Amino acid sequence: MRPARPKGSLARFALQAGAALAALAFGVSAQAAPVLSAVAARPVQDEVIYFLLPDRFDNGDPANDTGGLSGDRLHTGYDPTATGFYHGGDLAGVIRRLDYIKSLGATAVWVGPVMKNRPVQGPPGHESAGYHGYWITDFTQVDPHFGTNADFARLVQAAHARGLKIYMDIVINHTADVIHYRECPTGDCPYRSRADYPYQRHLGVDGAPINPGFAGDGVGTADNFAHLVRPDYAYTPYLDAGDEHLKVPDWLNDPLLYHNRGNSTFAGESSTMGDFGGLDDVMTENPRVIRGMIDIYADWVRRFHVDGFRVDTAKHVDPAFWRAFVPAIRAVARDQGLPNFAIFGEVGGGPDNAVYQARFTRVADYPATIDFGFRFAVIDAVSGKGGTDRLEDLFAVDTLYAGGEAGARDLVTFVSNHDNGRIGWFVRRALPQADDAQVLARVTLAHAMMFGLRGVPSVYAGDEQGFPSGGDDQAAREDQFGSKVPAYNAERLIGTTTTTATAHFGTDHPLFRAIADLARVRSATPALRRGQQIVRARSATPGLFAVSRIDPVDGHEVLVAFNTAATPVTAQIEIDVATTRFAALIGTCPALANAPGSVRLELPALGYAICEARK
Repeated sequence: MRPARPKGSLARFALQAGAALAALAFGVSAQAAPVLSAVAARPVQDEVIYFLLPDRFDNGDPANDTGGLSGDRLHTGYDPTATGFYHGGDLAGVIRRLDYIKSLGATAVWVGPVMKNRPVQGPPGHESAGYHGYWITDFTQVDPHFGTNADFARLVQAAHARGLKIYMDIVINHTADVIHYRECPTGDCPYRSRADYPYQRHLGVDGAPINPGFAGDGVGTADNFAHLVRPDYAYTPYLDAGDEHLKVPDWLNDPLLYHNRGNSTFAGESSTMGDFGGLDDVMTENPRVIRGMIDIYADWVRRFHVDGFRVDTAKHVDPAFWRAFVPAIRAVARDQGLPNFAIFGEVGGGPDNAVYQARFTRVADYPATIDFGFRFAVIDAVSGKGGTDRLEDLFAVDTLYAGGEAGARDLVTFVSNHDNGRIGWFVRRALPQADDAQVLARVTLAHAMMFGLRGVPSVYAGDEQGFPSGGDDQAAREDQFGSKVPAYNAERLIGTTTTTATAHFGTDHPLFRAIADLARVRSATPALRRGQQIVRARSATPGLFAVSRIDPVDGHEVLVAFNTAATPVTAQIEIDVATTRFAALIGTCPALANAPGSVRLELPALGYAICEARK
């Protein structure tokens, strides 16, 4: 997610689903068990992920557009003409389009957060809605704008019946902005550090002593946190009248369970202790919070048999939390017959993000991250900003991940997303004079890299229909059903003369066809899903990049090659000396090797090929 805006008991809790929902959930589990078993047995590396925000995907039930609320958009959050408000998409719409998603070749659907949000937040004149799902108030139920818990159960059942997995987008780092600070009534609350505002003093080092016996947040025991009895060490937190029990479960309403240190600068200690754009930052060092969050998300696994979690803002949570949370959730998943439960976290950063991602998998024992490093390298390559040697540098870091190169194959790769913009936007920004055909070729090439190179590919909904985005964040969250947003409808789509004013769920777009072909080949080729990757060719300027993917069973290679130059390329490429002939899986491939260990390959401008060794 992106920053929202500046900030103006030990017993397990019982989650009340209701008798009807309990009966439905039981029925879903029993009825879908045979299909669920086959789906659950599929390893994470075998998936092709399709990511969507329910509000912007399809509107299957207009009756829930306002979430059951009345009044104008500042009360309901609904305004289909504004980029920052609810547009009407819902779970019924996702269910209606599952066959479309499967026809693209996807095997797993990553669904943006569905839990109940604060409908509208923001200071006067700067309000926006929780359509994206990241401002949660109730962690136990679906937001009424999207439907009901029963609708979510139907979604999982319908997906499993089609062989599709469902990955939930979850949030642990923060909740909606409910806690305020008396010292900054305007909501712009600078971060206050532990050095300047220690837990043991009231509002600074010169303040009165408070919280005697508290040894600091680094001692993660219940006995230690029992000494943290006052939250007013950095700011004086308070709740508006009527908000005292707004959050569910109720333990989330206790200000002592939040850091309360002001807005994060996204550096140093504030990265894990500051409010993310004003959102209430949960004190995940506290064992009460650890138990509570495990209870919340274990219950979603038990009730609905979801297949995995994508974790928002994962790097902004202290690593010790993940070392408790991840194994606990996976143990619950195994008990529910989900042996390959996926957990991948948002660990974003700059162009050298790969090193940080690798470190996170070790210090936090995290199974996988979303591969921002891959995204940066591919964008630079396909937009002509740099050579393909940037990709070689990226993959050289793979040995640093937990599990080494094999661990890196679990990373979720992407070229577009809802926060940072779509690949088409980056290509057009880098090459403003490029014609439509060249932009289409470069965007297609980026997706080919995602499917041919190591990692688990994730397609952002709308990319397959040529959505370019007009920027990042809200500008990259176009409606896939007919949009009423003027800015979206003014975009010049890629590979089509249509606009977002009409629904886009056809299967004839050139990007849809290309991605479907790539997904088909990947799903049929174990080397592309699980095989070791060996870099065979790279260039310091736009041009050739080639790798061999090694079949995990018999060791034969699949040669995958890309040309990022606007002119054709011909080159000799090193291959295994045992490889003598090839069959083309995609593109044009040489039939025979030129010599032991070398093959001559020709690629068109901005072209790619996947060539499998044959005996």
